[in-house]
Amino acid sequence: MLTLTHVTKRFSGGVTAVNDVSLDLKAGVIGLLGPNGAGKTTLMQMVATITRPTDGQIEFQGVDILKEPETLRRQLGYLPQDFGVYDNLTAFEFLSYFAGLKGVTSRGRIDELLELVNLHTVARRPAAT
Repeated sequence: MLTLTHVTKRFSGGVTAVNDVSLDLKAGVIGLLGPNGAGKTTLMQMVATITRPTDGQIEFQGVDILKEPETLRRQLGYLPQDFGVYDNLTAFEFLSYFAGLKGVTSRGRIDELLELVNLHTVARRPAAT
């Protein structure tokens, strides 16, 4: 279960993107709908622990993810609407970044995965090449 309690996000300049949201979400397929500028992306970024709320609490299976983000990151995949490969990063650096978000720190595991998908020979070249 994912629980948001009085979650608010304010940006500098006094802009409030999310204001006092409280939700209890059980397992299943959930849709988050709203007009442009309603705070959907900001809310998802807070749930995914990419950005912190200004106020409020977010719990996943009873664990405060603001204090223990790895608990959620191991089980949550988040793919934003605008997502691309960073041309200046190598495949190894790209995977290392996302592995770190999930709490995976083993360089050996990243090398294993690159070998598995046949990218080990180009893993240290910038993606733009």
